[in-house]
Amino acid sequence: MDISRIRNFSIIAHIDHGKSTLADRLLEITGTIEKRKMQEQVLDSMELERERGITIKMQPVRMEYSLDGADYVMNLIDTPGHIDFSYEVSRALKAVEGSILLVDATQGVQAQTLTTLTMARESGLVIIPVVSKIDSPLARTDEVKMEIAQLLNIDLDLILGVSGKTGEGVPELLRELVRRVPAPKTEVAIDGKDFRSLVFDFQYSNHRGVTVYTRVMDGTVEKGDTLIFRVANETFIVNEVGIFSPDEMPREALSAGEIGYIVTGVKEPGIASVGDTITALRSDLDPLHGYMKPAPVVWASIYPESQDDLTLLRQALGRLSLSDSAFTYEEESSGTLGRGFRCGFLGMLHLEIITERLRREFNLNLVVTTPSITYEVTFKNGKKVIVYSPPLFPDEGDIAKIEEPWVELKIITPNDYIGALTQIIFEHEGVSDHMDTWGAGRTAITVHMPLRELMRNFFDNVKSVTSGYASISYQPTVMKVADVARLDILIGEEVVPAFTRIVARTKAYEEAEKVVEKLEQILPKQMFVTKIQGKAGGRILASRTKAALKKTVTAHLSGGDISRKKKLWNIQKEGKKRMLERGQGDINIPQEVFVKMMRMGE
Repeated sequence: MDISRIRNFSIIAHIDHGKSTLADRLLEITGTIEKRKMQEQVLDSMELERERGITIKMQPVRMEYSLDGADYVMNLIDTPGHIDFSYEVSRALKAVEGSILLVDATQGVQAQTLTTLTMARESGLVIIPVVSKIDSPLARTDEVKMEIAQLLNIDLDLILGVSGKTGEGVPELLRELVRRVPAPKTEVAIDGKDFRSLVFDFQYSNHRGVTVYTRVMDGTVEKGDTLIFRVANETFIVNEVGIFSPDEMPREALSAGEIGYIVTGVKEPGIASVGDTITALRSDLDPLHGYMKPAPVVWASIYPESQDDLTLLRQALGRLSLSDSAFTYEEESSGTLGRGFRCGFLGMLHLEIITERLRREFNLNLVVTTPSITYEVTFKNGKKVIVYSPPLFPDEGDIAKIEEPWVELKIITPNDYIGALTQIIFEHEGVSDHMDTWGAGRTAITVHMPLRELMRNFFDNVKSVTSGYASISYQPTVMKVADVARLDILIGEEVVPAFTRIVARTKAYEEAEKVVEKLEQILPKQMFVTKIQGKAGGRILASRTKAALKKTVTAHLSGGDISRKKKLWNIQKEGKKRMLERGQGDINIPQEVFVKMMRMGE
């Protein structure tokens, strides 16, 4: 393949700005998919992606296009738009030379688009600005073009307008892609065998093992070649190479500049990872820069509702981790919930997607604990520990200092909602740095906030008070001293670890009241009076008393003197007292109580 006739590009867009619809039109116009076989969201192959209208897994596709008598290969990588997957997006951007900046004509530039745009510019990509949905009656095309022109500091004439729905402007976009996006470059001779490529995604199947999605940077690869993962230091023999059109299509070879797949046959977890470099076994070429192992940000425990499903859950987690290197898990045991797994995720959406896939693809009924983050605890003797599970949080008296991760947020909102939004930011311990005017009638607010508060329904609250018009992006910044406490829930004066959580000290009373009240409603009555208490900082903050289950020991007495009934009641009372003294008065907490309490925080 002539490298000068290859154009590699991606699409940068906020969720629901028409990225997948535009990709559909590109496939249709280039004849990659016949019109009769077209369906919406062709590149979104997961049922979950179609249902929610979001891109979760990256999907590359190769299109062939003719312009002025010359044939070109157009490689598109459709990338996720959500901030949780920013590392995968950064690797995909390293695999291309240009990017379409797609902005909805009805909404304007959004916060998450800015984050990805910054990555693209740092990677040196050519940006082609495009306004989508220009056919909509709500389109503000001229206003949005002005926003983009100010953002990129360019002339209005360079901004294109398209409609993914009708196809208007898409042929012009294809022509501009050929003209503006540069051809790939290579460090070795075009026909050279010293191979090097970048892994930007991968999939796993039981039959073929790991299939890596890769951009060939240098040299050529063929079936039977011996290659090595440079980070994992594992060798493998190539079983198959091919391209995406959009389904996998085997080829004899992949050469510099091309985007395709390599079937590795590797079936062990942890070897393939996004951002790794694959080279020939004895290559003189260095690994590509920028590899990073994604670190979990949010932690939650996942238990099967029935312990009979533990093996199935273990197998399911293993399968998911083979195709998602950012997801981690380890087995743990809880005295109340049985055996399960402590899992690490990139963010709340990542957690939601993994748990939803476990339920759908493996038909599992799950109990998911309240998500938590990692804290760095310094003891009074100077020792430091990382704590990622609330029950493992040390006692108040041993702690000298607690530190937690903070994030920087950028919120873009219509001006009408600034007052309500400021109140929400204050309630979530956010500090607003500054505000910038953003186009016509919108403002960009920069906020610093604890990650813990971001997880406490902040996104939902912002969407609620701004009627869904605000957009948010965030990035981790530094560790700061945290004013938090461990909230223990006691039932019958015994701590139940499954209900333990870390809360802001200022909200400890409110959280304790909420949990205790909920438990009072759903906990079945016991044989004796049961106390339900919330405790933090060495003090009981909330308390409820559940009346005992009354067994009518006098039911067989049809009459007679009242003293006969009193005698039986006293015997029952003494019996319950002896049960407690002997330790036989254990509280019976049914499984459904734990399930309801976990779902309270979902």
